[in-house]
Amino acid sequence: MYIFTNVEPGGLSITPKIKRFHVKSFFDSGLSAYDKAYSYTTLASLQLILNMPRNEYDGIHIYSKTPHKDIKRVKKALPISVTIRGWWEDNLNFFAALKMEKSSLFIVLMLIILIAAINIISSLLMTVMNRRGEIALLLSLGATKMEVKKVFLYLGIVIGIGGIVAGTILGLSGIWVLSNFDIVSLPKDVYPTTTLPLDLSSLDFSMIIIGAFLIVVASSYYPAKKASEVDILTVLRNE
Repeated sequence: MYIFTNVEPGGLSITPKIKRFHVKSFFDSGLSAYDKAYSYTTLASLQLILNMPRNEYDGIHIYSKTPHKDIKRVKKALPISVTIRGWWEDNLNFFAALKMEKSSLFIVLMLIILIAAINIISSLLMTVMNRRGEIALLLSLGATKMEVKKVFLYLGIVIGIGGIVAGTILGLSGIWVLSNFDIVSLPKDVYPTTTLPLDLSSLDFSMIIIGAFLIVVASSYYPAKKASEVDILTVLRNE
């Protein structure tokens, strides 16, 4: 049994209408709160109860695989008097919060990579300090400063690429494990799924890989430059 009321702007309403419906079947959307709050009936029955003309509707929901493109086409086809809104426009604050959180996580991730880059700098500088004699010997035998710089630059890049590859493998493995095993459980009455949904964005993945590689190259340049500036006479005299 359902009760229908028509609230007027002045605060007065007519006598509510009571209508009994026969339940034909049940549906399970996966979201308990949604299943308890919504029910479906025929359009003709609802128009009859609310005294609505057959050619009049208070809203139409349209499903589209490309909503951002199709909503522009619909707005051009219909008059301005028709209000057309996308589902993302009804939740602007929520998506703005998600965007800010995503940007914050990206900055935090870049800071973590920057800390790893500092470790690369310190490791390469220690290598340069320990190998000053060998570097001076190479320079005295005819090796150019550019060749010495390339050796340490390539060494830092190889170390960085190794870390990027290892991190990528661990990250993809973590996504696979979380997607296939019920490790993080979500309450069924709040969310439409009990497992944590994961979606790997190719754009975000590419930005992280490129950003990490650029940081690695930049962090490898300074130790390589210091290696090429070794004073041959001073080092060989002390050795």
